[in-house]
Amino acid sequence: MSHAVHFFFSTSGVVSALVVAALWLWRRPRSAAARRFLFGAAAGYALISTYAVPALASRALTGGYHKFAAVDAPPGATALVVLGAGTVVVGGWEDSAAIMTDVEAARVLEAWRVFRLIGPAVVITSGGAPAPEDQSKPSGLNMHDELVRLGIPDAQIIVDIASHDTHSSAIVILPMLRTKGIEHLVLVTSDTHMRRSLGTFRAQGWTAVPAVAPDPNLGRRWHDWFLPSSYGLDLSGQLTHELLGLSYYWLRGWWRP
Repeated sequence: MSHAVHFFFSTSGVVSALVVAALWLWRRPRSAAARRFLFGAAAGYALISTYAVPALASRALTGGYHKFAAVDAPPGATALVVLGAGTVVVGGWEDSAAIMTDVEAARVLEAWRVFRLIGPAVVITSGGAPAPEDQSKPSGLNMHDELVRLGIPDAQIIVDIASHDTHSSAIVILPMLRTKGIEHLVLVTSDTHMRRSLGTFRAQGWTAVPAVAPDPNLGRRWHDWFLPSSYGLDLSGQLTHELLGLSYYWLRGWWRP
């Protein structure tokens, strides 16, 4: 399902829809259905790729969350957990490098900010390969390296590369917390992903404190909000993925409100 969502909310999906419309009109130039499909595809993609549209719709998921402050941290031994958001592989002539996506980078920056505010007992970077055949550097390692570069001591970070989604992150991380004597958990992830993440950890018996990372495109110029763009299309994809994910997790018993 996630692959289908990713395809639909991508330039490949846009081009494919327009190619289908063009071929349909070429074979059936008088077809009213073909013209309606072309208009619907063009109007639909123009709408969901306009950043203001998914940004407004995302408030259904992000409402109620605020920028984390020091007073939000509970007393006692606390772990700071940051969830990964995938990597991008850049290839050279002979070598390749796996770099963080902009969404993951925003989460790392929020983890660094929260770390300086509360001084947690331990930091856990969670994110492995999304599929067994994926041989790129896991998110957990990428985030670890960046947090060390920013200033968090290496010895204070635990890396989880066994997780491949939010549910498995909760399953893998929670035993780590118990062995460390952790009493509380501050969870760092994107604002749109937070509701599903909190419910997933709650289903495993932990009530986490949210520390939301903002969308990395939130600070763009005002007119960028009202023009079709790749980042608008990407945010629509993220929002759809989360809404479907919430329903799926709830049906599986992996999420509690």
